[in-house]
Amino acid sequence: MSANQPQTWLNDDELFHIIRTELYTSVVGDIMDVLGYMNQFLPPQLRPLSEGDFIVGRAMTVVEADIVSQGSVHNPLLNKSFGLMLEALDDLKKNEVYVCTGSSPTYALWGELMSVRAKYLGAAGAIVDGYSRDTHGIRAVGFPVFSYGCYAQDQAPRGKVIDYRVPINIKGVTVNPGDILVGDIDGVCVVPQAIETEVFQRAIEKARGERIVLKRLQEGMAAKAAFEEYKIM
Repeated sequence: MSANQPQTWLNDDELFHIIRTELYTSVVGDIMDVLGYMNQFLPPQLRPLSEGDFIVGRAMTVVEADIVSQGSVHNPLLNKSFGLMLEALDDLKKNEVYVCTGSSPTYALWGELMSVRAKYLGAAGAIVDGYSRDTHGIRAVGFPVFSYGCYAQDQAPRGKVIDYRVPINIKGVTVNPGDILVGDIDGVCVVPQAIETEVFQRAIEKARGERIVLKRLQEGMAAKAAFEEYKIM
């Protein structure tokens, strides 16, 4: 591939492999800034449960709601344990990320058994706008989870999933089903489907350029000179 030829991929497996091996959230976010998409990072409270966790996959969006009373004469959904959570979990596809929002949050939205099921289905990870629990179990499963932290209080008597595969909003950031999520130690960013090809082509080019600049700086090149030559810093 020549220096000026854009990186191409045939499918999500190839793209996600490139992202895992070459990219990171900082460079992906930088490219979206250049393209005018300047509000694509989820809140910084969302942290990887295990050091080194990396998530890349397509969003399978989930909406959770706080439910004080259990059961309803008007809404049969409230008579179901967890609402639609089990259906949403079972609907996960390969390379998808379970991304959930809508609760207070005052309880855990993800746990060990959910991780086991999601991993079996080939899902890429879970990102919950709240807490996770069963931390030792999740780490043993080896399933990437991003949350506000560890908190054992259960969702069962406190919240229910009321919908999934619908657009959601997390602290002002819109996530549509099928958007690509990239998460690492520096945060989680949302790449809209409409711009994903351009974003990742440019991000790959920038990441490779950063490695060149890194080498030049290690060799003693001045920062100002490096930026003037490579337009990267």
